[in-house]
Amino acid sequence: MKKVVLVSTLTAVVVLILATFSGNAIAGKPNIMESCKICHKEAPASVRGKMVSVSEAFKSFNVNVGPIVWIVKYNDSLKVKEGTKVSGPETIKAIRKGDDILVTYSGNEDNPIATHVAVKQPYKIPAEQQISLEEVKKLIAGGTSFTLADSRPPAMYAEGHIPGAVSMPYPKFADLAPKLLPNDKSALVIFYCAGET
Repeated sequence: MKKVVLVSTLTAVVVLILATFSGNAIAGKPNIMESCKICHKEAPASVRGKMVSVSEAFKSFNVNVGPIVWIVKYNDSLKVKEGTKVSGPETIKAIRKGDDILVTYSGNEDNPIATHVAVKQPYKIPAEQQISLEEVKKLIAGGTSFTLADSRPPAMYAEGHIPGAVSMPYPKFADLAPKLLPNDKSALVIFYCAGET
């Protein structure tokens, strides 16, 4: 009887050590892509990442969250939300590879069954706050003074950016704005990012 207790205790200690050094909860696996953490927090029974692929034959789809890819099953009760439009599982195949999605599921993380999939919609910028590439070229040619801010992640800025642009990634905006933006609130500031989000 003592040998059984010793083995159980040893097993518990090994599991505790592995959990401590792995950085994840014993039963938890990553469920949110790092870039999504800028605006969102981890939530139970959800997966937030990028659509990889859909298998209608197996009624499942894959969601990339960075370190792992989730395989999520679905059934005929699945609701797919794109903006204000809500549809059924027949539209899951229309979600493009790389689209940002939020999946809520029933079951557990080893066998998740999607109940809802929400597709992130492009951010709508009012027309009066947008500027075209041609207009920026005219400002440069005319010698107009303005600040050009690159709001993409630092790694993308390092890979290449518009000459003269300052790096102001969105998560660090509050810290960098006082240092990089002009004190004159009427000064022209132009932001750019990696595309519609």
